[in-house]
Amino acid sequence: MGKTVTITDAEFDAQVLKADGPVLVDFWAEWCGPCKMLGPVVEQIANEHGDALTVGKMDIDSNQGTPMQFGVQSIPTLILFKDGKEAERLVGFMPKERIMAKLNPHLATASA
Repeated sequence: MGKTVTITDAEFDAQVLKADGPVLVDFWAEWCGPCKMLGPVVEQIANEHGDALTVGKMDIDSNQGTPMQFGVQSIPTLILFKDGKEAERLVGFMPKERIMAKLNPHLATASA
């Protein structure tokens, strides 16, 4: 069982780029309607796949360096990082099934 972790610009390298396993980062903001819709989906993914995946949330208003570094231009944006590199990027709200269809190939190799 996992839960989401809060990620900041200052902790990004340690928590994401140097992480042992895959890390899914949800770039969001308090004022973003689609982000609020995606929030519970991201929590569900963290709870169901927390053993294979770390799930983090980054508020782009409080942390502007990292989203700029990775070219996040619209939110919500989910980026899966593996071995310190971007492995998958999903932009906009989408149902959990569609998100997991994109993530599963990366998670399968993570546990192999």
